[in-house]
Amino acid sequence: MLKIDLDKKRLRRLNRILDQVNSYAGAMSRLSDGSLKEKTNEFKERYQAGESLDDLLPEAYAAVREAAKRVLGMYPYDVQVIGAIVLHEGNIAEMKTGEGKTLTATMPLYLNALTGKGVILVTVNDYLSRRDAEDMGPLYRFMGLSIAMGVPENSDDLTAEDKRKIYGADIVYTTHSALGFDYLGDNLAADKEDQFLRNFYYVIIDEVDAVLLDGATSPLVISGSPRVQSNFYQLANDFVESLEAGRDYEVTAEKDAVWLTQEGIGHAERYFRLDKFYAQSNRELVRHVSLALKAHELFTNEKDYVVRDGEVELLDSRDGRVLKGTRLQAGQHQAIEAKEHVELTDENRSMASITYQNLFLLFDRMAGMTGTGKPAEDEFIDTYNMEVISIPTNKPVIRKDYPDEIYRSFPEKLAASIQYIEEKHATGQPLLIATGSVQLSMLYSTILLNDGIPHNVLNAYNEAKEAEMIKEAGQHGAVTVATAMAGRGTDIKLGQRVADLGGLAVIGTERMVSERIDLQLRGRAGRQGDPGMSKFFVSLEDELIQKWAPEHIRYQSDPDEEIDDIKQLSNFRYEKYFNQAQEASDASGESARKQIIQMDEDMSIQRKLIYQTRDQLLEGEGLEEVNLGHLAEKVMKNLVDNLDPDKSRKAQIDRWIFDNLTYNYEPRSIDHLSDKALIDYLMNIFFTILESKKEHLGHGEYFEDFERKCILKAIDEVWVEQVDYLTQFKQVVVTRSSAQRNPIYEYQKEALWSYNEMKDRIYQKIVYYLSLSRVVADKNGQPIIQFA
Repeated sequence: MLKIDLDKKRLRRLNRILDQVNSYAGAMSRLSDGSLKEKTNEFKERYQAGESLDDLLPEAYAAVREAAKRVLGMYPYDVQVIGAIVLHEGNIAEMKTGEGKTLTATMPLYLNALTGKGVILVTVNDYLSRRDAEDMGPLYRFMGLSIAMGVPENSDDLTAEDKRKIYGADIVYTTHSALGFDYLGDNLAADKEDQFLRNFYYVIIDEVDAVLLDGATSPLVISGSPRVQSNFYQLANDFVESLEAGRDYEVTAEKDAVWLTQEGIGHAERYFRLDKFYAQSNRELVRHVSLALKAHELFTNEKDYVVRDGEVELLDSRDGRVLKGTRLQAGQHQAIEAKEHVELTDENRSMASITYQNLFLLFDRMAGMTGTGKPAEDEFIDTYNMEVISIPTNKPVIRKDYPDEIYRSFPEKLAASIQYIEEKHATGQPLLIATGSVQLSMLYSTILLNDGIPHNVLNAYNEAKEAEMIKEAGQHGAVTVATAMAGRGTDIKLGQRVADLGGLAVIGTERMVSERIDLQLRGRAGRQGDPGMSKFFVSLEDELIQKWAPEHIRYQSDPDEEIDDIKQLSNFRYEKYFNQAQEASDASGESARKQIIQMDEDMSIQRKLIYQTRDQLLEGEGLEEVNLGHLAEKVMKNLVDNLDPDKSRKAQIDRWIFDNLTYNYEPRSIDHLSDKALIDYLMNIFFTILESKKEHLGHGEYFEDFERKCILKAIDEVWVEQVDYLTQFKQVVVTRSSAQRNPIYEYQKEALWSYNEMKDRIYQKIVYYLSLSRVVADKNGQPIIQFA
């Protein structure tokens, strides 16, 4: 109630700004096309002269509004203007399905593009990004601004120069994943010419809850050179397939942990012919058996992933979409591949990584749009300092949301929902049947086929046809079976005579893991004042109840039990358990996201320092801050301090010199040297090599370029190792909570230790590359570096 009252207060203020926008409408309508276009240059000049964007907003919005009417044939409603004001102010506009978020975004994008800093609109998939850029592009071009697509059809073939042109446009439409990978790739560039991004200024995130909340626990990772592939994956999988659940291993009721029993450990020792399975010498085998157990018991085909064209592709647990370019880390992906008997892919090292939270926090200003942000407003405020403001609909919502029908067992619920579907279909009313997994969507599809009901199936197997299917979903007699992916992006428009039948009927086959997803699905019906209805069928065997409800409520039916009588349970008595389970699920998701954010803070700080150093070096700066003498002395001291007292001192030093300083070294006696004298001896060799390179290259820009590239090479090589290590460690540390240890503290402690170690390794690699790398001439006589 407090939030509703707060929104009323917010809307009163926003309406006052709307009145200012409307006051310019008449003047704008009387302008010629040429005069309207010229407004852009006028606004830019006024901004450069010191007028703020807030000052320009009323007139600029009125200009864009008039241009949209002339170019697109669409005049933004007052409620869309209110949404546009919210977006400019850096908050989240909650706008119901069909309320025109695409057109709403044009106003703040235009206004902020007047700064010349470049603005970006992020969508959840390639299709929506291209569609919106094509649809809105003529408006921006009419007003004299350039627009580019970040994910064109040939996006895999884009060069750095192509991307520089894209990100140089006034307005860029792209996806969250493409932007993230471009950011990471830009910061892996070896030369300034390979970089293409400009500083991040203003971004609008469409479906902001899907990106910043639902996608928060899946960091973007660029993978590089593969590790040496283990041959344990298939061996561990064969072993796990020989085990018996309940006897050899146990799984938690929530399906979030699995472990070997004493009997299972004994089975492992016999199977692998070992005296002690959990001995330190067997740690790699134990790790692979653990991965195989998780693959079989914690990851389900057509729920957590699909196998398509011989590849394992992960699914978004919230909407069933394929997570393109995303793979499980630490060998879990390969364990699932072994389980599914497909060809094992390389277990690659993580070269660069960032979470969506930290990616978008790099922008000076950020805003978002969604149809279902209100339930997560507290989290948006705490994490991103963004309020969620509910924008009134242009026409009243007349959709009817019926109470859930609750059944004891899954078979009873299935039978009841199918009967309801058949009755509704017989009237010709279009149906959208929403399922929580690919697996369940295929089950409903099979039953409907047997019943002779034609339908479309929208899930991860055929997401390429998503837009076509959604467009047809509102036609007379249409039946669409879909995962929650049908809740995003494309409007379902009603066909002829459908309104008289009650509009689109959304039939949920289970309550989803988050209230927001339920709201998204219900919102597919009743757009722009259309009629519609929604009803959910649930059971005490549903995953939501099995995982998040009290144990005495959970039910397990006997597969062989005959269903004689389908009994609906008291809605009042059980509805609270479903609501509480959903609240617990949402709370768990929020807790997991906060944990990821806290863990990534350390990586974020390290990433920022490394990327700043790289940028300075690529810009031709920063060398004066590198004290080679201090750096090399630290390396030599570290070497001398850590010599093995049980081995020959001379042999260790000779080996290190050959490996790190020079191949042309005449070994000499050093046993009489003190530690300090030995360090001076090594420093002398290093500086002699460096002076030789200076004489060869000259003391000017050629040597500086050589020095810069060696330092960059050292930083990049060690940073890749650091990212990979922290990525792997994150997978391990989250399991420590079960041992009553704080995973965040454990991770941060390890991150600090590894950062100090990383600096030492960078120093060592700088000495290595400066000493052993060679400068030779190419066929044109230009110097090139051959790194050691």
